[in-house]
Amino acid sequence: MNPNPVLGVILHAIGGLAAGSFYIPYKGVRRWAWESYWLVGGFFSWIIAPWVAALLLIPELGNVFRTAPVSSLVWTYVFGVLWGIGGLTFGLSMRYLGLSLGYALALGFCAAFGTIIPPVFFGTFPELLSTVSGAVTLFGVFVCLGGIAVSGRAGVLKEKEMSDSAKRESIEEFSFAKGLWIAIFAGVMSACMAFAMAAGKPIAACAVDHGAADLWKNMPVLIVALLGGFTTNFVWCLYLNLKNGTFLDYTSGGKHALPNYVLSATAGVIWYLQFFFYSMGTTKMGKYDFSSWTIHMAFIIVFSTMWGLFFREWRGASPRARGLVFTGIAVLVLSTIVIGAGNYLESAAK
Repeated sequence: MNPNPVLGVILHAIGGLAAGSFYIPYKGVRRWAWESYWLVGGFFSWIIAPWVAALLLIPELGNVFRTAPVSSLVWTYVFGVLWGIGGLTFGLSMRYLGLSLGYALALGFCAAFGTIIPPVFFGTFPELLSTVSGAVTLFGVFVCLGGIAVSGRAGVLKEKEMSDSAKRESIEEFSFAKGLWIAIFAGVMSACMAFAMAAGKPIAACAVDHGAADLWKNMPVLIVALLGGFTTNFVWCLYLNLKNGTFLDYTSGGKHALPNYVLSATAGVIWYLQFFFYSMGTTKMGKYDFSSWTIHMAFIIVFSTMWGLFFREWRGASPRARGLVFTGIAVLVLSTIVIGAGNYLESAAK
């Protein structure tokens, strides 16, 4: 495998664009409860799209799973289940906070836990401090966290300045208190995807052994991890269907039924593309591939904030708040450059 941090960052940018954009089709869904369109979209996100991609790109996919270590399969699935809890509540944070603020708060915690904990857990953190390339990469991570903090601060300032009626004009179910706690929990649990990818490395190695290109080797890992995520969301959404009496959403809706399915499926496929490109990006980041998570989070916040501006979620905010938004975006972009430079230094030293 030849590291190519520049290509890796580009792939993460495309994945970030997909992740920052997937919720937009859901805005067009009519007369369906949240749990109904979330489950339909999730079926495409977590089941259909991963299998289609892997079947097209991975030779001998069945043999990959038969020869992969059982422990790797189990832990990848378990972390996927935990990540699914984060993904589930992440969708709720969008519901109560909107695109820009919801992404900034939830992903701030997600980036912090998902980036720092894996090298600490695997005992490689001290090594980062002993080399120039490692120190630069780690510095880039902290720059990213700083950019996330600035973005979050902008969002909090906006909420203080705007009236409740102005907030609900752009976000129908706006609730800062409820959304904040959900975003914190979602961010922490969503970080488990970084652990799922780490636990799935033996599965990826089996894919390479059976002829898969290094660029695609993580596709089978995504099948297992996203199956875990689907399990969590499937159980919760069916529970809400029962509780709220919304099972008829799937068979009714009149003229809205077909568009609702199409919009939900589109959102689901776009959502999957974030990890399709993320999994490829990690293969190009070299020894410090843990930094992929930070880059991924940074680009998601950049693009989701831009969509938030496009949908006028920041209408009525002060120039100071808007200035913080653009400052946060600039710092996040800078962090990806610094992290990419650290990865490049490491690969060039070989």
